[in-house]
Amino acid sequence: QVQLVESGGGLVQAGGSLRLSCLASERIFGINVMAWYRQAPGKQRESIAAITVGGYTDYADSVKGRFTISRDNAKNTVYLQMNSLNPGDTVVYYCTAPYIGLVGSWGQGTQVTVSS
Repeated sequence: QVQLVESGGGLVQAGGSLRLSCLASERIFGINVMAWYRQAPGKQRESIAAITVGGYTDYADSVKGRFTISRDNAKNTVYLQMNSLNPGDTVVYYCTAPYIGLVGSWGQGTQVTVSS
């Protein structure tokens, strides 16, 4: 099963930007859907962005127009460019290949904190 490792989280001021990266342990060319989820304490994990191998993207309304998902199959990496961040974006972000196996493959998560 593919292993996923996120990086790029951290502390940023409101209005700032961050780019998250997700490095896969094997080729992602054969993985149709890669996605980013996020989870706030005490809440369910929510899907915020997804991308197919053909480049089709989909976004949650909460991030549409601010976040951009992309993938570089040659580098086995998925990215999430996050702009116009606000304190409501302060959560843990997870990279996933959601349709692999029974429960998908998930990274360990990376914390994003947006200060006001």
